[in-house]
Amino acid sequence: MRMHTTTAVLSGALVLPALVLPGAAQAAERPGTAPDLRAFASQGVRPNDALGGTTFKDGVVNNGKDVVLGVTGKKAVPVTFTAFDEEGLALTVAFLWQGTDSSSTDTITGALGTDDNPVCTETTVEGGYSYSCKTVFTIDPAVAFKDGNGTAGTWKLFLGAYDLYANASYNDDVARTKIKRAAALTANAAPEPVKKGRTITVTGKLSRANWTTGKYAGYANQPVQLQFRKKGSNTYTTLKTVNTSSTGTLKATTKAISDGYYRFAFAGTTTTGSTTAPGDFVDVR
Repeated sequence: MRMHTTTAVLSGALVLPALVLPGAAQAAERPGTAPDLRAFASQGVRPNDALGGTTFKDGVVNNGKDVVLGVTGKKAVPVTFTAFDEEGLALTVAFLWQGTDSSSTDTITGALGTDDNPVCTETTVEGGYSYSCKTVFTIDPAVAFKDGNGTAGTWKLFLGAYDLYANASYNDDVARTKIKRAAALTANAAPEPVKKGRTITVTGKLSRANWTTGKYAGYANQPVQLQFRKKGSNTYTTLKTVNTSSTGTLKATTKAISDGYYRFAFAGTTTTGSTTAPGDFVDVR
């Protein structure tokens, strides 16, 4: 994890977000409009050469779960973290980024609320002030990822802050999350009904979101499990694993033993979310 600090040279009046500030500092005027903390990442300023001393920890994106996006609709992604500063903070900044350079890559922003900055609650602790912060990123795949599906994968949480003396600090790898393409799966078991001992054929298709086209497309050469749940049971068992075709289609056979439900289940990949088809009931006579 990389930690950077630097000093911001500001002028004018700083606009403070909804952040609880220490005592008398609440009414103090701060110099300058907060510049983009991302720009400091490109300057290579070392911690010992700067005044900012804010530290960040406990970053959590989307409650620790993968962010799985289809082709339409906006998804609210909650973010929480804690910060500590000896002097107290004027504001904090948060965004997600991907790649090797947090100063130049595209980012996902757009917090819900009155502004784009996290909302923090201050607690006085030994040696300074601790902040419990939260925000929400609103991600629209039709806008954020319309130029390519290659952005699916690992994203990092960038956190920054300005203290009450306009000193800036940031950490561009506080936490990580997976942003994945949503998948869809179907299953159809036939014949229905069927005589006991006869062959049942289960067909279906695995597809996933294509953010570039705004549609779902077949997902080729992926392992998918054929599962069965006996009538009256709540548990599915895996019968076999088959691979999707070049167009995402599936076909698997099994013997009819008893009444029950057949389905396909896909575990997902590093870029695509997991999915399970609804169970299809077969009456065995």
